[in-house]
Amino acid sequence: MFKFLKDNRFDVKEYSPLSLAYVGDSVYDLFIRTKLVLSGDKKVNDLHKEATRFVSAHGQHDTFHLIEDILSEEELRIYKWGRNTKSSATKNANVTEYRHATGFETLLGYLYLTGNFERLDGILNTSYERRINENSN
Repeated sequence: MFKFLKDNRFDVKEYSPLSLAYVGDSVYDLFIRTKLVLSGDKKVNDLHKEATRFVSAHGQHDTFHLIEDILSEEELRIYKWGRNTKSSATKNANVTEYRHATGFETLLGYLYLTGNFERLDGILNTSYERRINENSN
């Protein structure tokens, strides 16, 4: 995906889960914004409102539970590593939602920084499809 990631050799496990979540949050946000834009031309304000349903802590909490069944043991371990990291919740989410969202973001950041784009793509697309299907029921 990005050449600079392949050129850097680093052990992603040397970084804190919150650093991975920081990157994972951006990866997820860009994915969602891209999917929404490609789904049809809409007003930017409408795109923002729709994206917020996905990328908020509440939205990520719900999304994680829709894809938990497709994760490997290693991916669940990384998720739990992020979920269990000490952090403070935001004013817009309760502690449980925030921690689940942080775990989800940690996993996405980990997959992105390790260059596991095929798996990242699979998780992101499955999560999107399941959220869309859930909302249409």
